[in-house]
Amino acid sequence: MADNLSEALKTLKLSSADSVEGCLDCLLKALAQNNVETSGKIQEMGVLAMMPALLSAQNSCTPKAANIIAEVAKNEFMRSPCVEAGLIPPLVQLLNCKDQEILLQTGRALGNICYDSHSLQAQLIIMGVIPTLVRLLGVHSQNTALTEMCLIAFGNLAELESSKEQFASTNIAEELVRLFRKQVEHEKKEMIFEVLAPLAENDVIKLQLVDAGLVECLLEVVAQTVDSDRDEDVAQLKTSSDLMVLLLLGDESMQKLFEGGKGSVFQRVLSWVPSNNHQLQLAGALAIANFARNDENCIHMVDTGIVQKLLELLDRHVEEGNVTVQHAALSALRNLAIPVVNKSKMLLAGVSDIVLKFLKSEMPPVQFKLLGTLRMLIDTQADAAEQLGTNTKLVERLVEWCEAKDHAGVMGESNRLLSALIRHSKSKNVVRTVIQGGGVKHLVTMATSEHMIMQNEALVALGLIAALDLECAEKDFVGADLVQVLHRLLTEEHSAPEIKYNSMILICSVMGSEPLHKEVQSLAFIDVVSSLRSHENKTVAHQASLTEQRLTAQS
Repeated sequence: MADNLSEALKTLKLSSADSVEGCLDCLLKALAQNNVETSGKIQEMGVLAMMPALLSAQNSCTPKAANIIAEVAKNEFMRSPCVEAGLIPPLVQLLNCKDQEILLQTGRALGNICYDSHSLQAQLIIMGVIPTLVRLLGVHSQNTALTEMCLIAFGNLAELESSKEQFASTNIAEELVRLFRKQVEHEKKEMIFEVLAPLAENDVIKLQLVDAGLVECLLEVVAQTVDSDRDEDVAQLKTSSDLMVLLLLGDESMQKLFEGGKGSVFQRVLSWVPSNNHQLQLAGALAIANFARNDENCIHMVDTGIVQKLLELLDRHVEEGNVTVQHAALSALRNLAIPVVNKSKMLLAGVSDIVLKFLKSEMPPVQFKLLGTLRMLIDTQADAAEQLGTNTKLVERLVEWCEAKDHAGVMGESNRLLSALIRHSKSKNVVRTVIQGGGVKHLVTMATSEHMIMQNEALVALGLIAALDLECAEKDFVGADLVQVLHRLLTEEHSAPEIKYNSMILICSVMGSEPLHKEVQSLAFIDVVSSLRSHENKTVAHQASLTEQRLTAQS
């Protein structure tokens, strides 16, 4: 065979058009027997340099030449030589021909050369292969091999962000949905799913897929697979419901499917929440969280009893529950609690009682959502804030989570909820519960956060603690170096005006404590405050004058 191969390679370099085809056949046979060795010899003999001419000829040699390129490019060491030999432009050009065999081998060749190379794939996108391949998919949808070649190409190209705009300018959504409807085999549907998932990350394409009827296809797959235990059906159910949730992440596509809360798709997705299938429960809860992205939708959903469905779902997952379902249901409740008019309704429905059942959870994602849900619920709700703020178990757990240094999100949300309980209740009982639970030092630390909103929330809460129960908080304020922290906030140039303002308010509030008063004097606060009287922010400047007067009077 080696002799035949060497002969064929020599002949190919010298031959006339008539004998070329026989040489190409010989090369293909050799590649089938030992691809790596044959590829090496093809490179050594300089055959790749002859390929552009063979590809451009568009005769019976063309598909064989493309096939040889596809075979040699299976080897990583041959991909750069293929690029250097200038094979990409003539191959791209061949995608415009009508011969199905040439198209198939050309697609394979390009796919193998560009395999795993984002830069080469990006080059193909610039050369306009996406509209060409989408057109091919439409024209040759009866040709299984060509269809699969297009799908594999789409799957690779769709991973690149630069491809999305080009895909969006084609009718890819219609073509994929049409193709999906025709498939009965699991593997074929799976191939289409692998293209749909990355494409559906783009909001324009999301809407195109919804308009093309993908949602109805997905709902059909769910209905067909929901009661099956077969692995492939379980996989299809997951992929379909996940894709459904992904489509709802686009504002326009979500609103189109919501249809004022009367949409059949919206109703179908709601029916997933009480199902016995964990995957559908998860997708249903995530879908509600996605529908709950504007006040109008949230208000409608709370008024039509969705909260009860979510509470029943959560109740089923308290003991040994599914963490992803817990997380999704809490996300939905948090979003629904954002509009002010929903808060009291949700509190009356018993949301806080169910949410508190998850205080014992050791899973940070669940802890994070639980905290966010409670914080949203008590915003402007004084009675609820007082009720939760005097719940010793809750406050103790919050103080514990304020030290969760491995989980910054949980730590941040715990601090924010601790502050919110004080700010919204303005209650001495809550303040005392927080002091006794050891929460003061965490609020002082929160005042030094890199996030201005958290600094402000902490300072307002600390101001209320000082105003409502300075005597009880005094020891903790001293232990947490509150006065030094305030001094730093007032002297730091980059402190926001609100931070300086609230720091001065707090200084005035702690002057009634002898040890804190002494610290204020020892750090020469009068000089710091005096320098702020000329601050460009008039509110800060005015407060600086008032604070200076107070400090002077008590010095």
